[in-house]
Amino acid sequence: MSLRVLFLGGAGMIGSAVAAELEQADASLTVVTRSEPKRVLPLGTETLRGDVRSGEQMRELLGAREFDVVVNWVGFEPDHIRDDVDLYRERAGQYVFISTCSVFARPVPQLPITESSPRRQAVFGYGTGKVACEVFLEEAYREKNLPLTIIRPFHTYDRTTIPVLSGWTAIERMRADRGVIVHGDGTSLWTLMHSSDFARAVVPILGNQHAIGESVNVVSGDILSWDQIHTTLAAAAGVRIPKLVHRSSESIAKEYPGWGEVLEHDFRHSMLFDSSKLQSLSPGFAPRVSFSQGAREIVAYHEESSDRRRVNTELDAAFDRLIEGP
Repeated sequence: MSLRVLFLGGAGMIGSAVAAELEQADASLTVVTRSEPKRVLPLGTETLRGDVRSGEQMRELLGAREFDVVVNWVGFEPDHIRDDVDLYRERAGQYVFISTCSVFARPVPQLPITESSPRRQAVFGYGTGKVACEVFLEEAYREKNLPLTIIRPFHTYDRTTIPVLSGWTAIERMRADRGVIVHGDGTSLWTLMHSSDFARAVVPILGNQHAIGESVNVVSGDILSWDQIHTTLAAAAGVRIPKLVHRSSESIAKEYPGWGEVLEHDFRHSMLFDSSKLQSLSPGFAPRVSFSQGAREIVAYHEESSDRRRVNTELDAAFDRLIEGP
């Protein structure tokens, strides 16, 4: 009998990738969204319209149906998932909450990061909300027998997303032989994962009873410095030696305040992960898409349409000021 999976939301970048992988695994998938899915879902997917945050509406929509796995992709604060506990603890064999590795404290007290590393995110509302959701669901697991598994992606991308803050502006500047600002000295380490690799890592965890009561960091892609990330994108865009200009996070924030918090509290820190638990629950998993390949996909996708190749003129000017300054 095929695995019966219910997605609450999940029609975005990583959700649609997991849906495609589930199709390959011959699973039966139902997706509930409030509006038309943003990404194309497999042909056999059942799609329902409803507010997944309304327990009353979901009870009416689902009736007496049961599922082997329920995956919540769209819980960002406890109020979003409060009704899920009573709704799914008996109708689901496994309730999977998609969290984020942004729940972990910065700076990290000890590397590599494991599932038991300290959680504390007092700056970004996204991370703070996810911490609160995890704590709420863990209590429901202990006290109400919710069959909980927490999945934590980190920096996941596909061909539609450029995994640097400057986006396509950086590509255009590199092609024009103009400097691109990189925070710090460019050597802090980051972890990237292609959405298709995320999907291949996650699907074996779905319906896996060994994962009940566990949290899993699904992070096992390329480990790169920020200089390497930029030079890899440059190579994909046909630039052999890009001009990378290093400036402190504080200097960048003065010229472009929108980057201040994310640089100070996130990107400036090296983020390396222990994948032992992932390997135990998804045996034999290894990423297939290197960032070199992923970068080529990104450039090819953006070159298909001029609408995708937008330069941020405000950022472009800020880069010029940072390069000209001390």
